[in-house]
Amino acid sequence: MELKQTLLMPKTAFPMRGNLPVRELDIQAFWKEIDLYKKMLIKREDAQAFVLHDGPPYANGSVHMGHALNKTIKDFINRYKLMQGYRVDYIQGWDTHGLPIEQAVTNSGINRKEKSLAEFRTICTEYALKQVEQQSTQFERMGIFTDTDKRYLTLDPEYEAEQIRVFGKMLEKGLIYKGFKTIYWSPTSESALAEAEIEYKDKKSPSIYVAFRVADGKGILDTDTNFIIWTTTPWTLPGNLAIALAADVDYVVVETAGKKYVVAADLLEALTVKFSWEQPEIKQTFKGKQLEGILTQHPLFDRSSVVVLGDHVTTDAGTGVVHTAPGHGEEDFEVGKKYNLGVICPVDEKGVLTAEAYQYEGLFYEKANKVIGEDLEKLGALLKLEFIEHSYPHDWRTKKPIIYRATDQWFASIEKIRELLLSEVYATVWLIPWGSTRLGNMIASRGDWCISRQRAWGVPIPIIYTEDLLPITDVSVVNHIADLFEKFGSNIWFEKDAIDLLPANYSNLASPNGIFTKETDIMDVWFDSGSSHAYITKKYGFTYPVDMYFEGSDQYRGWFNSSLITGIATTGKAPYKSVLSHGFVLDGKGHKMSKSLGNIIDPLKLTKTFGADIIRLWVASVDYQADVRISDEILKQVAESYRKIRNTYRFLLGNLAEFTTENIIPYEDLTEVDQYMMAAFQVYVNNITTAIDSYKFSEIFKETMQFVSNELSAFYLDYAKDILYIEAKDSKRRQQVQTVIYHILTGMVKLLAPIIPHTSEEVWQELRTIPVAHNFELSVFEALLPEATPLSAQQIVLLAEWEKFMAIRGDVLLALEEARTALIVGKSLEAKITIQATAEMQAILARLASDLPRLFIVSKVVIGDHVEAKSYATATIFAEEYAHPTCPRCWNRFEATELNGEGICNRCAIVVAKVRAENK
Repeated sequence: MELKQTLLMPKTAFPMRGNLPVRELDIQAFWKEIDLYKKMLIKREDAQAFVLHDGPPYANGSVHMGHALNKTIKDFINRYKLMQGYRVDYIQGWDTHGLPIEQAVTNSGINRKEKSLAEFRTICTEYALKQVEQQSTQFERMGIFTDTDKRYLTLDPEYEAEQIRVFGKMLEKGLIYKGFKTIYWSPTSESALAEAEIEYKDKKSPSIYVAFRVADGKGILDTDTNFIIWTTTPWTLPGNLAIALAADVDYVVVETAGKKYVVAADLLEALTVKFSWEQPEIKQTFKGKQLEGILTQHPLFDRSSVVVLGDHVTTDAGTGVVHTAPGHGEEDFEVGKKYNLGVICPVDEKGVLTAEAYQYEGLFYEKANKVIGEDLEKLGALLKLEFIEHSYPHDWRTKKPIIYRATDQWFASIEKIRELLLSEVYATVWLIPWGSTRLGNMIASRGDWCISRQRAWGVPIPIIYTEDLLPITDVSVVNHIADLFEKFGSNIWFEKDAIDLLPANYSNLASPNGIFTKETDIMDVWFDSGSSHAYITKKYGFTYPVDMYFEGSDQYRGWFNSSLITGIATTGKAPYKSVLSHGFVLDGKGHKMSKSLGNIIDPLKLTKTFGADIIRLWVASVDYQADVRISDEILKQVAESYRKIRNTYRFLLGNLAEFTTENIIPYEDLTEVDQYMMAAFQVYVNNITTAIDSYKFSEIFKETMQFVSNELSAFYLDYAKDILYIEAKDSKRRQQVQTVIYHILTGMVKLLAPIIPHTSEEVWQELRTIPVAHNFELSVFEALLPEATPLSAQQIVLLAEWEKFMAIRGDVLLALEEARTALIVGKSLEAKITIQATAEMQAILARLASDLPRLFIVSKVVIGDHVEAKSYATATIFAEEYAHPTCPRCWNRFEATELNGEGICNRCAIVVAKVRAENK
C-alpha cells in the first residue's frame, strides 16, 4: 500500500465550482418539491408571527436593479426571522393601475377611441396581469421566499372593494371633500397629480421683470409709478389678478431716467445692477401694509390688479413684489380667497391657453411664454428678459414639466388629522433614525391630498351625484358600491348607469325625477397602494399594525406617506410598527442608471452570468441604507469572496466524511487551540446575531469574510490539515478537530443561509449525507439559527490569551517570510524557529510547546534565545533551515533517529501499520 493511500484526504461530492446559474434551478425545484414555504407555515402555525408588508412594485416591464436590491433585502429579513423561529408569511403585491399601463396598451396598437371605457380597461387588466406573471417569475429566480400563489394586486375585485371601504370610512369621518383648488397638473398625463408624484429637475426658463403701472394710487402713489414683478412663468400673466407685498417689509419708490418704480428696499442694490440704473433716487419709503389696496393696470389686458399682502412674500430673490395668479399657485389661491379675488385659470387639461387668455387662446403654455414676452416688450412693460436654470417640478411618470391649475378635485384632508399623523410618526420605530424627521417634516408641511385623477385606468371614485349635482356622501351607498366591486369588479362602474349602482329602491329628495350621474374621475394610485394594509390584514388575518414596512428612500413621500394617512384616517394608528428604507442603485462610477447613459445593469443577465447567490452576496456587502454601486468589476470581487466561502465549505465537508454523533468530543475535553476556535466562533455567532437584529447585513458580510479568511483559512484550517490528513481516522485528536469544524460548519451554513440560500441548501444536502447529520431537517430553512450566548469567564480569558499568542504567531510568520525571501528556506516545513518572548508570553509558549510546530507550520520550535535572533514586536525570533530528512507522508522534517526503516516518522509509522493491518 502506497503511503498516500494511508492519508485521510478530504472526500465530498460538493463541487469546487458553484455553476450557480444551473445548480440554483435544481435547488429551487427541490424547494417546490417539498413545498417548503407551506410546510414552514404549518410547522410554525402556533409561533409568533412576523409580517413584513410588501410595498407593491409597479406592474410594467422587467425587474431592474432597484427591485433586486429591494426584494433581496426583504428576503434576508424574512428568512432570518423564519430561522429565528417566527411564522413568516410574506405576501407579494403589485401596483397595477395608472398611466404607464394606459400608455403601454395604447402604444401596443390599441386605439382607445375605438373601444368603450370598459373594453379599454379590460385590455389594461390583461396587460397588467401579464406583467405581474413576468415579474413574479423573475423574483422567484432571485430566490425570493414566498408562496407565488398568494399575492395581492390592486386590480383584484376584493382589493378594490376594500379600497372603496377605506374611502367610505374617511368620507364618513369628514376627511374626504370636493373642492376648487390650485393643484399640480400634468399636461402630458392630462391629470391632477399629488405631491408624491412630483420630482424636481433642473429646467431652463425665461426670467422676466414686468412693470405694473399704478392705476389708482389711493392718494399714496402717483399714477406714473410702476410696481416691478418677477416671474419665470410668463404664460401665467393672463391669470394675474393681484400683486402681493410683504406687510412689514420696507418698499421704496425710486426714480431713474424719469421713471418711478416700487421695489423692496433690501433688493434695490441688486436690481440697480440688473437693470443698469444710473443713480436711482429714493423718493418715498413705505411698509408693504401701507400700499395695500392700491390698484395697478394689468400690462396685457384692460383690467386692474390689486395690491395685496401675503405671508409667502420674501426678499430672498426677485423684487419683493410677487405676481399673483390664484389659478396658478397654491399660495396665490389662498391669497385670492382671503381677498375674494376670484380665479382666472385660462389653461386646459392639455396645457393649451383658453378663451380667458384672449389673444393667446390656442397657444401651448410654453409657446405662450415667448409670445407674451414679445408683447410685453412692445408695450414697454418688459424691463428685463434672461434665461435661468432652476429646479422645477416634473411629472414623475412622463418626466415632463407640470403646471399649476385651479380645478374641481377630490381631496383627503390632512389638516384635520395632522396632529395625530405627527404623533404616530414619532411613535413609530424608525430603524434609520432620520426617517421620523424626514416623514414628520413632510406631514407637517403638506397640504390636503388631491386624490382624484382624470384618467381611465384606476379605481373609480365611488361618488354618485343627484340631479342638482350634489354628491351623495351616505357611507351605506359607498359600501354598497364596494360590495358590487367585490362581486363584479370595478368595471361595473363603467358598464352600468348610476341608478343601477345604487342600493335597491334608493331615493333621494335632491333627485325627485330619479336622475343620478356618476363621478368620472378615478383615484390616485397612491390611494390604491396606500390602502393595502386594510386588504392584507383582512384577507390574511394579519395583526394591525404589521411589523415592518421596507422600501426605497423615495417612499417617505410615497407609500410610507399614503399608507400612514389612510391607516390613521381609518383606524387612528399607523399601519406599521417599524420602518426601514434603502438607497438607490448606481453604476460603478456613482452615476444614476439611464438608457441615455447606456449604463443600465440588468439583474436577470447578472443572474444568468453569475447566479442569484452572487447578486445576493453583493447586496449583503453594501451599506444599503445609502446609495450603492454595482459593476462587473465589483461583482467579480464579490464572486471572489463567494469562492472563499464555498471552498471553506468544501474543505469542512470533505473532512467530516464518516463523522458520527459518537465522535463528537465535549467542549471540556478539547485542546486549548480547539477551545479557542470554539470561543472565536461564538464571538462570530454573537456578532452576526447583533447584525441580524439590527438589519446591518453588510456587517454579516464583513464578519464572515474576516472569520473565513483570518480565523479559518489563515489559521485553524491550515493548522488542522496536519491532524486531519495525517492522524488515524479514530484518533481522539482528529475527532477533536472534527468536532470543532462540525460545529463551525453547521452554525455557519445556517447563519449564511438567508444571504446565499441556494449554496447553503446545497451544503446542507451534502451535510445530510454524513452520518452525524442523517437526522437533520430536510431543508436548512427548517433549522433554527445558532443562539447568541454570552462568553463564559473561561472563554474571555482564553480569547485574551490567544490574542497575545496570535500576535506572536504573526511575528513568526513575518520571520519565516523574511527567511523565504533570503532563500534560507522554501516551504515553512523546512524551517526551525527559535523564539524568546517576555515572561508573560513565554508562559503561553511553554503551555503550547508540544503544539507549536503545527501552530507555526514548521518542523521544529525551540523556546529560548539565539545569538542571531532578531527582535520583533512580541519576541526575538530566529528562523533557519531545519536540515534533516523529510518524512514522505507528513512532510515534516525529523532527525534521522526519529525515522523508521521506511524513512517515516514514528507518528506516521503507527498510523500506517494500523491502516495496513485493517486492509489485510
